[in-house]
Amino acid sequence: MTHADSLVEYGGRRVIITITAIFCALLEIVDTTIVNVALNDMRGNLGATLTEIGWVVTAYAIGNVIIIPMTSWLAMQFGRRNYFAASIILFTVCSFLCGNATGIWELVAFRFLQGIGGGALLVTSQTIITESYPVEKRGMAQAIYGMGVIIGPTLGPPLGGYIVEHYSWPNIFYINIPIGIIATILTLQYVRSPKYGEKKKGRDIDWLGIALLAITVGSLQYVLEKGQDDDWFNSSTITTLAITAFFGLYFFIWRELTFENPIVELRVLKNNNLRVGTILSFIMGFGLYGSTFIIPLYTQATLGWTAEQAGMLMIPAALTTALTMPMIGRLLQKGVPQQYLVAGGMILFSIFTFWGYFILTPDTSADNFFWMLIVRGLGMGMLFIPITALSLSKLKGQQIGQGAAFTGMMRQLGGSFGIALITTFMARQNVIYGSNLMNKLDVNNYSVQQTVQGMRNNFIHKGMNADVALKSAYTSLQHMVSKQASVLSYMDVFLYLGVMFLICVPFVLMVRGDKAKKVDLSEAMH
Repeated sequence: MTHADSLVEYGGRRVIITITAIFCALLEIVDTTIVNVALNDMRGNLGATLTEIGWVVTAYAIGNVIIIPMTSWLAMQFGRRNYFAASIILFTVCSFLCGNATGIWELVAFRFLQGIGGGALLVTSQTIITESYPVEKRGMAQAIYGMGVIIGPTLGPPLGGYIVEHYSWPNIFYINIPIGIIATILTLQYVRSPKYGEKKKGRDIDWLGIALLAITVGSLQYVLEKGQDDDWFNSSTITTLAITAFFGLYFFIWRELTFENPIVELRVLKNNNLRVGTILSFIMGFGLYGSTFIIPLYTQATLGWTAEQAGMLMIPAALTTALTMPMIGRLLQKGVPQQYLVAGGMILFSIFTFWGYFILTPDTSADNFFWMLIVRGLGMGMLFIPITALSLSKLKGQQIGQGAAFTGMMRQLGGSFGIALITTFMARQNVIYGSNLMNKLDVNNYSVQQTVQGMRNNFIHKGMNADVALKSAYTSLQHMVSKQASVLSYMDVFLYLGVMFLICVPFVLMVRGDKAKKVDLSEAMH
């Protein structure tokens, strides 16, 4: 019996492990987006400013990206079962503490620790599922896992919106507690640990590497999350942290390539497919989190929908992804080249974005989004498993876990870069379009005068005097211009996202695949 076979489970035991791992991954991913719709309620309850409340999201993301690259090493150091159970406990305890927080910085601190626990759940649960199944049955299990990773970000907003609307914001954290307790018990009872190697002594641990990693990715994540709010490099804090991230990365790479027992094994990036896969994971994260961010933002800010309505809009796309991923898993196992599926997914995602570009107006109806989002669901379903398969299928042994950590981190960073660039781009396009539209409004133009007069008369009929009604008419006109400028900015985001994905297609098709060999998802999805 081989080492890998010794971890294979059967019957009810395997079902329990699979459900436990998937729920843990979902807990982590849903918590990245569930708080977004509750920020306003938190701000009022905790007496926080808009800038301060943004740290509730930022702290969690920083905790995530710091821990994800270290998961493979930590699992080896403490044993996978112990590390996984400890991560669930940390996540669950911090969920309780977040719900009980009485001050904004108390909540931020607990969210950071929750992110440290949550980051481990994502990568470790993937490995646990893989090794619990025999080779011939791993494809479907990993398709189900991948489905959770893609669907998770879309479940957060509607779930958070429902809880905030019908209960109160602490409950978005409290719902994690029963699931976390059950998952901890099941993990300790059923999950087994492989023996990667000997546990390192304190003096052999790469403490400097850990510090450099935390400083580098923490600084980078802060810059991405807060850059637009602080006017980027006009802020001394952003400039200092950007320089810190640059030099931190330089010394981190030097340390990991020269130290005998590195915390992150960078040499695994010598594999060409993994290098390509990390780039594709970054682009996929950019598109996945960027589109998950922009669509609810557009529907709420421009169309005036509630958070629950905006979240529910994304459900059909999530269900489409759920139906697509098992089929993609079967196609990969039959030997369909990964790069063809990735290219197809990118083309479909481009169609989704160009579709969005053409349908956006200041009053687009919900029906117009339906088929567009179905295409998005199909595209995302075709990207996740093939990109991971392309990245990791040529790696073996410990390299697989190390490669999985890279792709996971790059997907998270891609999302952070995507949201940061989208918000910055939109803010600047809003100013440009707003200025251009205002310049074209000539008060001497007959149609402009008629519009203002019509609105003035409408306000007079509502009981305003003539002077106030005229001022209100001009204010309303300015609001209409701002709304139109905002819509044009959203259209540009959709257009450029589509162009970016289309540009990637020929490069994906140039990647060499194994034509004669079927993909072994037992390795590809580790």
